[in-house]
Amino acid sequence: MENVLGIINLINEKQHLKDLTAHRNVASVPFGGRYRLIDFTMSNFINADVSKVAVFPKEKYLSVMDHLGSGKEWNLDRRSGGLYILPPIHPDETVTGDMKQFYDHLSFFERAEADTVIISPGSHVCKLDFNEVLDYHKKHKADITVVYKDYEGELIEKPIYHTCSVDSDEDITDISFYTIPRPGDHVCLETFIISKTLLVNLIKSCVASGEYDFLKDAVKANLHRFTVKGYNFTGDMPFIHSIESFHSSNMNFLNPSVIRSFFGDTWDVYTKIKHEAPTKYSRSSKVTNSLIANGCVIEGTVENSILFRGVKVKKGAIIKNSIIMQKGVIEEGAIVENIITDKEVKITSEKSVIGLKQPTVIKKAEVI
Repeated sequence: MENVLGIINLINEKQHLKDLTAHRNVASVPFGGRYRLIDFTMSNFINADVSKVAVFPKEKYLSVMDHLGSGKEWNLDRRSGGLYILPPIHPDETVTGDMKQFYDHLSFFERAEADTVIISPGSHVCKLDFNEVLDYHKKHKADITVVYKDYEGELIEKPIYHTCSVDSDEDITDISFYTIPRPGDHVCLETFIISKTLLVNLIKSCVASGEYDFLKDAVKANLHRFTVKGYNFTGDMPFIHSIESFHSSNMNFLNPSVIRSFFGDTWDVYTKIKHEAPTKYSRSSKVTNSLIANGCVIEGTVENSILFRGVKVKKGAIIKNSIIMQKGVIEEGAIVENIITDKEVKITSEKSVIGLKQPTVIKKAEVI
């Protein structure tokens, strides 16, 4: 995809995974045994042959910087184009909105040779073909294309999603903020296609007027001026808006049909590579319906669970319906059920930790 600049916008991240984001942003939360959430958006860009991608983080971005590094795993360590990470210029000041941070890096946009910009958040677990969205954008001669998906998750209690109204001509007619969507409502995925020229003009005019939110001040406020089209994404994508939905979305990856829908012959999801030994299974181990990353040592029982790299499950330990993140240690005789452990958690010998009504998170490096 030539002349396209990819933007991963982390400025508007919603804090619905608080127990997992105390020391990292949402985009760098581990997912699916070996990935980070941002890997899916990064891979969408790479699979569309976008060769210049900029990440705009807001806070707690050391983890995502460490994960992305030079961009080598995404073939973005290159002289022309490549990966850019553009944090707030004034980290001690409150970030007032994505348009302000875009404005602070305005020269980056102005110098870019691209004529089209794709903006997407870094937390959607989906296989979105940007080539198809761009074809739609061009075919309909849109000024802005907004990607949305019909809501198909469980009923939620907190209003966290933005929804849009779409008429029979596929024009976006209205955008509502922080709603509780019903099944079938059009949830805005905060993914947009816009020309670079129009984006730069909107950044300048919005900031000059003291307006700093792209969706509200640049898109919704101009629905009457511009041709704003809605692209309905119909592919698989879990709506992750809570610890419960994060847990269930991970568990869905144990379903072969779900995982095959993400990892086909013509589509790859790229992530940071760590060279570790294959997982070692002892004679006492028993593993059923689980994803086990490399570098693990399994001596106990693992059922319906996801283990990230370097996890140790000692003899007699039992793990059920749980997510054990990197370098966790479950010692002899311990029982872990319906639990999410962050990195480097240790469950000591003979201890039982069981999430009853909902999955329970154990924070990073905690010892129980």
